[in-house]
Amino acid sequence: MTLAADTGRIARFDEPGKPFEIQTVPVPEVGPGEILIRVTRANICGSDVHAWHGTFATRGLGGQLPTVLGHEMVGSVAVLGAGVHSDSDGRPLQVGTRVVFPYFFCCHICRNCLAGRRNACLNLKMAMLGRADEPPHFVGGYGDYFLLPAGAVVYTVPDSVPDEIAAGANCALSQVMYGLERVNLQLGESVVVQGAGALGLYAVAVAKARGAARVIAIDGVPDRLELARAFGADEVIDITATSEKERVKAVRGLTDGQGADVLVEVVGQPSAIDEGLKLLGQFGRYLEIGNINIGKTFDFDPSRFVFANKTMVGVSLYDPAVLSHALRFLAEQQHRLPFDRLAAACYRLEDINDAFAAAETRRDVRASIVP
Repeated sequence: MTLAADTGRIARFDEPGKPFEIQTVPVPEVGPGEILIRVTRANICGSDVHAWHGTFATRGLGGQLPTVLGHEMVGSVAVLGAGVHSDSDGRPLQVGTRVVFPYFFCCHICRNCLAGRRNACLNLKMAMLGRADEPPHFVGGYGDYFLLPAGAVVYTVPDSVPDEIAAGANCALSQVMYGLERVNLQLGESVVVQGAGALGLYAVAVAKARGAARVIAIDGVPDRLELARAFGADEVIDITATSEKERVKAVRGLTDGQGADVLVEVVGQPSAIDEGLKLLGQFGRYLEIGNINIGKTFDFDPSRFVFANKTMVGVSLYDPAVLSHALRFLAEQQHRLPFDRLAAACYRLEDINDAFAAAETRRDVRASIVP
C-alpha cells in the first residue's frame, strides 16, 4: 500500500542550543512488517528538554545528529507494510486506526529479551537516535510521520480515549506503572512521590489504583500540588514552605512514625535522593526514575541502606506489554482523573521553538506538538 503524499515535515535537531529547523523530506517506502504512522500529537517530555539543552546526550545512547526529537506520541496508521494485519493484542489494524507504541524497539531474541528484560535489550533501538538527514528521516515524534520498524510492539487506542490523553501513555504513564511493579507496591502501603510533574502525577494515580493507603506528593509549585490532590494524593508538602527536617518529620507523622514503604523520585535532581532516603522507612523501596543526566552525583551515608534494609531500584524504559495496561488504565480512569490537564498547551510543528521555550519555563505540565 502506498501513501498519497510524497513528502512530509520534520523538526530537525542539529545540535543543543540551536533552534529546530522545519524541513520537508521524502516519505519513505514502507517495507514488510513496517508501519508508517501519521503523528497526531507528540508531547514535550522532560528528556526532550534535556536533549535540547545538551544535558541528556542522545549520542551517548548511540544516537547521531542531526536527528528528530520527540517520543511521547500518538498517531494513526498511514500505511501498513506487507504482512501487518493486527496489533500486539490481536486487534485488527487498518489505515486510520489510532495507535500508540513503545518508542524503543527490541530484537526479542537476545539473552535479555528472552529473560523477560526487553527494556534492556542488547540490540535496543530507539526514537530520537536515528539520523534526520538520511532515509527514513522520520525518526522522532516531531514530524508529520514516524516509521515504525518491523516487529515493533503497537497497540490500538480505545475509541473512548482522546489523543490528548493517549499521548502520555507510551512514556510517562507506562514508566511509572512498570516502576511500581518493580518495587512490588502492596495494598495498604504508604508512598511518597518526589516531584509532581507529569511522571509524579501519574505515579500518584497509579499508586492509589494499586491500593496504596496513603500517598504523599512533594513539590514546590502550587498548581502542581493542587493537581496532585486531584490525581489522588492524600497529602501534599510544599518544599518552598518547609525545611528538609520539617518534611522528614511530616512524612513520619503521616505514616505512623514509620516512614514511607515506597518512595518515587521523579524530580531529576540528585540532591533529592539523600532527602528521599530519610523519608523512607525500614525495608523501604526507593524507586529511582528521574535522574537521567549522566555525571551528576550526590553524597549519602550508605549505612542508611544497610541498617534499615532499604532497597533502591533504578528503572529505565519499561516492558512493552505494560503499554497495553496503561491504555486500559486511561480508559477506566479518564472520567475520574483530570488527565486532560496534563497537556495544557498545543503548538503547531512550525512553532516548536516557542513550544520548547514554554516547556523550559515549566508553565505547562506537558506542552504538545500537534502537526
